[in-house]
Amino acid sequence: MSESIITLKTVKNIIERRNREIHKGDCGRILIAAGSWGMAGAAVLAAKGALRAGSGLVQLAVPEKIFPVVQVGVCEATCLADDLEKIRWNRYDAAAIGPGLGTGPESIQKVKDILNLYDGPLVIDADGLNVLAALEGAGEAVGCDGSTAFDTIRHRASKAGGQTIITPHIGEARRLMGGSYEPAMGREQLAMALAARTGAITVLKGAGTVVATPDGKTYTNTTGNPGMATAGSGDVLTGIITALCGQKKPSGVKITALEAALAGVYIHGLAGDLGAFEKGEYGLTAGDIAEFTAYALKKISEES
Repeated sequence: MSESIITLKTVKNIIERRNREIHKGDCGRILIAAGSWGMAGAAVLAAKGALRAGSGLVQLAVPEKIFPVVQVGVCEATCLADDLEKIRWNRYDAAAIGPGLGTGPESIQKVKDILNLYDGPLVIDADGLNVLAALEGAGEAVGCDGSTAFDTIRHRASKAGGQTIITPHIGEARRLMGGSYEPAMGREQLAMALAARTGAITVLKGAGTVVATPDGKTYTNTTGNPGMATAGSGDVLTGIITALCGQKKPSGVKITALEAALAGVYIHGLAGDLGAFEKGEYGLTAGDIAEFTAYALKKISEES
């Protein structure tokens, strides 16, 4: 196992000042499949996180009945009907699924569809992870070739740019591990085991968020505070990481999925720290974290 920490130096190697000539198409086009009746806010928070993290264009695949709520909540994003089979996936530089999605039959089908239809970097969070755990636990066929959920994720990773990032909290991580979970596991050990089991870059959220790779590397974040233990905080993180997955560095080289995960957790934590400095830990909300994401990136880009 190789262990590292995520610091400002780590992130400054990924986040750089933008070229003056760029347009929104250069900043990444992403799709987030999220939201359900009563959970529209999760889609809004993920979109706000993505936009504050610099995404050029954010589209939300959500149920049509929540279009009005979402479009008022985040007017900079556009909405698409959530029939994932009809979406032109080759238009997107990165995608995400899960925040507020629900775990019913329609949501299960959406998870299966996105794993099979989209070849680019994919972030799975929240209900998307619960669906994954249920599918894998049942041994249900997910891939077009009859493969299980985790085998399908490994198959995606074999394609250029097809890496999957999962962002579980401790409870979701335990469900994903199924019978392989051992209570004695430490956070780094659990993250590493989950990355090996799923084939996905794993972001284990919590105090000292751990990023683990399938080949056994772990990275521990150094930003964040207890005020971030609030509803919707993880949805914002999903948006931030997805936005970074869709972007390029000024050199024209695309940010890798691992780089997006490393920078994403640091930026998310720094946004929380800046928000807590202004508002205190008790009153910090996920909306604050999304807003302060812009200030976090400003601070990172201006640090010498």
